[in-house]
Amino acid sequence: MAPAITLAADAPTLSPANTGFMLICSALVMLMTPGLAFFYGGMVRVKSTLNMLMMSFISLGIITILWVLYGFSAAFGTDSGGFIGWNSDWVGLSNIGLTELWDGYTIPIFVFMVFQLMFAIITPALISGALADRVKFSAWALFITLWATVVYFPVAHWVWGAGGWAYELGVIDFAGGTAVHINAGAAALGVILVIGKRVGFKKDPMRPHSLPLVMLGAGLLWFGWFGFNAGSWLGNDDGVGALMFVNTQVATAAAMLAWLAYEKIRHGAFTTLGAASGAVAGLVAITPSGGAVSPLGAIAVGAIAGVLCAMAVGLKYRFNYDDSLDVVGVHLVGGVVGSLLIGFFATGKGQSTATGVFYGNHSFDQLWKQCAGVFAVLGYSLVVSAILAFLLDRTIGMRVSEDDEVAGIDQAEHAETAYDFSGAGGGAARTAVPAGVADTASKKVDA
Repeated sequence: MAPAITLAADAPTLSPANTGFMLICSALVMLMTPGLAFFYGGMVRVKSTLNMLMMSFISLGIITILWVLYGFSAAFGTDSGGFIGWNSDWVGLSNIGLTELWDGYTIPIFVFMVFQLMFAIITPALISGALADRVKFSAWALFITLWATVVYFPVAHWVWGAGGWAYELGVIDFAGGTAVHINAGAAALGVILVIGKRVGFKKDPMRPHSLPLVMLGAGLLWFGWFGFNAGSWLGNDDGVGALMFVNTQVATAAAMLAWLAYEKIRHGAFTTLGAASGAVAGLVAITPSGGAVSPLGAIAVGAIAGVLCAMAVGLKYRFNYDDSLDVVGVHLVGGVVGSLLIGFFATGKGQSTATGVFYGNHSFDQLWKQCAGVFAVLGYSLVVSAILAFLLDRTIGMRVSEDDEVAGIDQAEHAETAYDFSGAGGGAARTAVPAGVADTASKKVDA
């Protein structure tokens, strides 16, 4: 068959509508990192609040610079062996034209670059929730620098880069079930197995200090996630982005309700923390699958993820690993569930013609592809993250001292506290008394 002839008139041209849409989506994804900071910050004890906020916030600084210098080139440059990319023209973003388009799309390379930057920022920030209360801030900053370089950038290329082995295999990951959530969840598990448990784990109460902050963070995450998911189609020309938007809302609602139902049956109450956690579990699970399933499939994905993630958060007590804020239980498990369920619920009418076991010819072909992507990313991130944590722990040390951990990591690492109670003293109200009056009153008492 003769190759198709592409006329100049048929080549993609810059679309102001898609470009504007993608810039808005990029801003929404950026907002998710401060939202995550509030979500995690409310879940820790008072003495760790600022540290938790900073562990997310610092990612905005470090990863941005790395992405500009070499991260974008490593993740999305010309493929080398299916495992890493490189494009010297993109190093430092020094040779990219203002209107130069991302290949095959109607948006500039700069717009695609900044959208993907926001994914790179939030992924290491997700890890931080597992390490609450006990990691040196300097060690954390160095860890995410190394982790992004040797884990995130290569994995992003595997999954989304042209020529990446998972991309070429046909693994479906619409917006980051493997590259973001499984990647971060597995890394969190690898690190906590190295650095150990918090002082007082399973003995002291470690309840969230501010559930309103948790709900605020969850709301910001839910809002920003529409940009995270719907924006990943890079435009609005064929309705797939709209399907993803709808499925994001549907799956999140289903997961929240399922988590609360499980919680009521298991523990006898509908908790605020359960509602927030269930919503995040649904967001995680629909991230890889939302472009491949129908809205009814999204309900199934969300409900299954809500129950399984609610069950998974208790595993840390059974297996004795201290995942402080349930990154493993929500992001790792939710990412695995959402990615594998594509192999069952993909309709073939969304982002691709690939179908799951319940549709089309009932083939297991897509399920096996999903398994390959899931377990390769999980294993690579787990092992490499543990090695990085081990090396840092043996050199500069990953953990603060036990005294600093008990007294409060905020004061030890940041010389600040989240709340100033100095103006809210207890006891009887005191009124300033002139010195002469005070002396007279003192003499009367003495008399």
